[in-house]
Amino acid sequence: MDTLLFESDDLGLTEDFLNRAYARMSIGSSDPAAGRARIIRTAIPSVSVDELDLGFEMSYSVTPLGRICLCLVHEGTIRDHVFDGVEDAFGPGDVVSFAPPDLPYSGRVCNARYNITMLDPGLLDQVAAGAPGRKPEPVRLTGHRPHSPAAAQHLRHSIAYLRDHVLADPGLAGQPLIASTAAQHLAAGVLATFPNTAFTDPTATDRNDARPATLRQALAYIDDHADEPLTVADIAEAAHVTVRALQYAFRRHMETTPLAHLRRVRLSHAHADLLAATPQDGTTVADIAARWGFFHPGRFAAQYRRTYGRAPHRTLAD
Repeated sequence: MDTLLFESDDLGLTEDFLNRAYARMSIGSSDPAAGRARIIRTAIPSVSVDELDLGFEMSYSVTPLGRICLCLVHEGTIRDHVFDGVEDAFGPGDVVSFAPPDLPYSGRVCNARYNITMLDPGLLDQVAAGAPGRKPEPVRLTGHRPHSPAAAQHLRHSIAYLRDHVLADPGLAGQPLIASTAAQHLAAGVLATFPNTAFTDPTATDRNDARPATLRQALAYIDDHADEPLTVADIAEAAHVTVRALQYAFRRHMETTPLAHLRRVRLSHAHADLLAATPQDGTTVADIAARWGFFHPGRFAAQYRRTYGRAPHRTLAD
């Protein structure tokens, strides 16, 4: 996990840092005594979460980031934000996608404290599939505003949890399965929040490919690689089918999803580790949960209790 802190009241130094941390850009301020900029970044592979506090008015003009850039405003406003013919303004509580990864944008930060969460666009392809075709297009967002207040609220909570409970703990964020699972969880949250081109309905070919043999290949691959970072796309490739076909096979034959089954397999490994460990050797429930990709202790405990009829700490204690 990477962490950095930047603080300066020099606009030139701030511009230099922003160029290195985001993309090539120019900034400016009409205030000759521009205030202090403070930026804190925590990051795992494919995802970074920044908290920015700019106590002055700052204009910006940014070249394409190459990443999905989410903005969550805590205080102040972001005004005259423009990209590709779209113009908008954001205030406290707003969560938006700043611009498509391949487009430039510009605007003004007005005495704002806000969060910038960036993720690789390829993460969307790891959790969903684009429109069918001989060469499927990558999944992309088609709108910068959430499609509902409830979806926006859920994404705000997901970003806050990632920042405060995963990235805030270097030991937790450094676990490969945690990093992979957290990144996919965020990508799924983004797709659930913004309009996008993800295509979920199986084609005739997908339906034909969703045979028991496909499912057996996928199940075997999950069993053999449950201790490695896995995506739906990885499992589909191993089974030689599309993501849609894989998802349809799991729905049709097991009434579940590939990732839900992967969680169950990892839960069984966590159960075995809990049975084998003792409190005296220093092992904790949190250690074992993180080892198998469960970054939310409460959800891990609830899922464990539903499956095994007891709390995980009781299994460890026996």
